[in-house]
Amino acid sequence: MFSFALIILVFFGGILMSSIKVLQEYERGVIFRLGRLVGAKGPGLVLLLPGIDRMVKVGQRVITTDIPPQDVVTKDNVSIIVNAVLLFRVVDPVKAILNVESYLESTFQYAQTTLRSVLGSAELDVVLSERENLNKKVQEILDLHTEPWGVKVSAVEIKQVDLPKEMQRAMATQAEAERQRRAKVIAAEGEFQAAEKLVEAAKSIEAHPSALQLRYLQTLQEVASENNSTTIFPVPIDLFRPFLERK
Repeated sequence: MFSFALIILVFFGGILMSSIKVLQEYERGVIFRLGRLVGAKGPGLVLLLPGIDRMVKVGQRVITTDIPPQDVVTKDNVSIIVNAVLLFRVVDPVKAILNVESYLESTFQYAQTTLRSVLGSAELDVVLSERENLNKKVQEILDLHTEPWGVKVSAVEIKQVDLPKEMQRAMATQAEAERQRRAKVIAAEGEFQAAEKLVEAAKSIEAHPSALQLRYLQTLQEVASENNSTTIFPVPIDLFRPFLERK
């Protein structure tokens, strides 16, 4: 008799324990009663009717997943390989369970196709220089289509863009040519500015002939400072004419 009562006690104790569920702060439980939706409960202690209620746990923390490398042909027919990272979270547990079979797999697969579609509609230069805009565009498209699933896409970030070796060599040649062009332009601008200064100096000397004499003397001083014992250079007689005319 005692063993029978013990068995009954253990049986009902097991049923009671199976009907008590504890959900963490970041978890919600979607309750079904005889197949019909009751609602989302949690966090904390949740009581279920044994054999009648069924609970599906849904986490609401941000999920980070890598989008594997995708082969993409850009708008200007360049083949590239792109991978990215996707961040999303469940904001409506009921929609995440009722409206889609697997919100994780569906969001992941749709992110891959959206990434290929968006990058395929852009040219290579845009993909390389405007990643932030492309990230935002992919996020907006994903967020729009995952909203009925109760999923909020927080961010999509392109991690790496791999180019063919031929394209890498062509871009390196283009960059080198661009640097050479800039160097030649800077050198030409320097020559032009130097020529303008020489013209201004010639006009100043033309207005004041004595300035030319001072310039010759300054040049002589610079040459003599190089440890030369003897310095010979021709001096036109016209240099002394202003001094003679003053007398």
